[in-house]
Amino acid sequence: MKKKPFYLFLILAAIVLSLSSCFKKQSFSEIPEIGYMGTELVFGTGQDAKELIFSISYQDGNGDIGLAANDTFPPKDKNGLYYYNFVINYYQKINGVFQQLNDSIPFSARIPVLTPDDPGKAIKGYIIDTIKLILPLHDTIRLDAFIYDRAYHKSNVITTPEIVLRRR
Repeated sequence: MKKKPFYLFLILAAIVLSLSSCFKKQSFSEIPEIGYMGTELVFGTGQDAKELIFSISYQDGNGDIGLAANDTFPPKDKNGLYYYNFVINYYQKINGVFQQLNDSIPFSARIPVLTPDDPGKAIKGYIIDTIKLILPLHDTIRLDAFIYDRAYHKSNVITTPEIVLRRR
């Protein structure tokens, strides 16, 4: 009679092992990939949007997306190419043609380390960024965006559809 718990354990272990084989471990490229999820405008009392909420999805095969607070040495210093790892380029439509706004107003951001406890793990998720809009001169914009991982791999570039910043 004492062997019954052992057999029960074997049966449960077999069930767990067979079920675990059903869950495929996800694997992605070690070069990050992003996708456009959407934008949402936030209006105050006037006709012009005050903020733009920008959402993207991401996936990375080795989970090395994100910068630590102390990642500020070249080439991740304030003037370095990799200081911002979520790069957003802002374009205004002027006379029917999109022109990039100069770099004096940064729209890019620093994504914090996403896998502090489990480096090397494939990850996916989404990022939502709120962009403050400072008196846009033109009512139609678009954004281009990409990310860098810690190995300096650049993701694909996504482009939003046209975004009208004024109420109609």
